[in-house]
Amino acid sequence: ASGSGLGSAGSAAPLSRLPAPLSDRRMDSDDENMEEAVEGPLDDDGQPHGFCTVTYSSSDRFEGHFVHGEKNGKGKFFFFDGSTLEGFYVDDALQGQGVYTYEDGAVLTGTYVEGELNGPAQEFDSEGRLTFKGQYRDNSRCGECWIYYPDGGCLFGKVNEDGEMSGDSVAYVYPDGRTALYGTFVDGELIEARLADLISNQSGRPHFQTAANSPVYSYDKSTSSCIATHALLPDPYESQRVLVADSVIRGAGQGLFAKTQADAGTVMAFYNGVRITHSEVDARDWALNGNTISLDEDTVIDVPPPFDQTDRYCASLGHKANHSFTPNCKYDPFLHPRFGPIKCIRTLHAVQKGEELTVAYGYDASGTDGPEAPDWYKRELEAFQHKG
Repeated sequence: ASGSGLGSAGSAAPLSRLPAPLSDRRMDSDDENMEEAVEGPLDDDGQPHGFCTVTYSSSDRFEGHFVHGEKNGKGKFFFFDGSTLEGFYVDDALQGQGVYTYEDGAVLTGTYVEGELNGPAQEFDSEGRLTFKGQYRDNSRCGECWIYYPDGGCLFGKVNEDGEMSGDSVAYVYPDGRTALYGTFVDGELIEARLADLISNQSGRPHFQTAANSPVYSYDKSTSSCIATHALLPDPYESQRVLVADSVIRGAGQGLFAKTQADAGTVMAFYNGVRITHSEVDARDWALNGNTISLDEDTVIDVPPPFDQTDRYCASLGHKANHSFTPNCKYDPFLHPRFGPIKCIRTLHAVQKGEELTVAYGYDASGTDGPEAPDWYKRELEAFQHKG
C-alpha cells in the first residue's frame, strides 16, 4: 500500500477574505481628523496650495496636489497602520481609478466616486495573485463576484447585502475552470450542490449547466473518527484525472496514474483523511503511518485501514500516490469545497496519459528532527544516494 510522508508540511488555511477597505476611514480634514502639520506652499489664507505633505492628528499623512486647501490632482494617503491609498482627487475627493494597498502588501484596484468605492474592482494578495473580481457599491461588494483561492479554485455568485457569497445560485469552480459544483452556499461554504459545467455565454457572463442525474455534494470536513459521510462518492474533478492501479514500483502495491495528459502545475488528486495530531502519529508504530501527511502544525491527515481500500473509501485518492526521489508531483495546500483544508497532488512537470504519479514523501531519515523514517524509506534513500 502506498503512503505519504510527514515531511511535506504546509498550511492549508482558507484564504482570508480581504476586508472592505475605507469604510471606516476618514480621508478628509474635518474636525475628527485635524491637520497638524503642512509642508509646502500655502495660499493667502494659509491653506495648502500646490504640492504639499499634510499630516493629520490621526498620524495619517497625505502627499499630493492642493488647490486652496482642497486635494486636486494626483495624491497618496499613507495611513498610520501602514496601508496606502493612491489616485486622482477632484474637489477633495478621490475620483476614478484608485489603488489601495493593505499593510500586508495586498492590493485593491477600484473605481472611486466622491471618495467611495463604486464600480468594478479587483483585489490581489501580497504575492500578486488575484483574489477578487467584481463590483463595489458604497465601499461594499455587490452583485456578481468572483473569489479566487491560491490553489486555483474559485467561487462565483451574487453576494448578499453583507458582501457574503451566499445563496442558491453560487458555484465553486475547480482549477480547470470548467468543472463546478453549483447550488447553495452560505458565506462561501458549500451547503448543497450538484455537478455542473461552466459555460460562458456570448456576453461573457458565466452560465452553469447542471449534469443530469448528478449526486448531491455538501460540506463534509473529516474529524478524528469520521473520514467522510459519503465515503464512496468520488470527487468529480479528481475522477476525470486519475485512476488507481497496480504500481510499476516493485513492492509498492497500488499506485496512482494519470487518466489524461496534464501540464505542469495541474492539480491531479486530493488528499483527504481523518484528522489526528502529530503527537498521536509520533507515539505509534511506523507501520501505522503508511498513509499520513502533515497538513499544518496541529493536524495530520491519515487514511487508516480499512479506508485505504478503494471499496471502502474512494472520495479522494491522493493517498495512493507512491514515493519517488525523482517525483513528477508534489503536495500542495488546497481548500476543497467538500473536504475543507486538505492537501492536493500537483504536477511538477507535464505528465502523459497512463504515467504513474509520484511524490517525495520527505521523511527525516536522519532521525535528528522529529520522527524517523520507516525502514523501507531508509533503504531506498541509501540506494538512491549510492546510485547518484
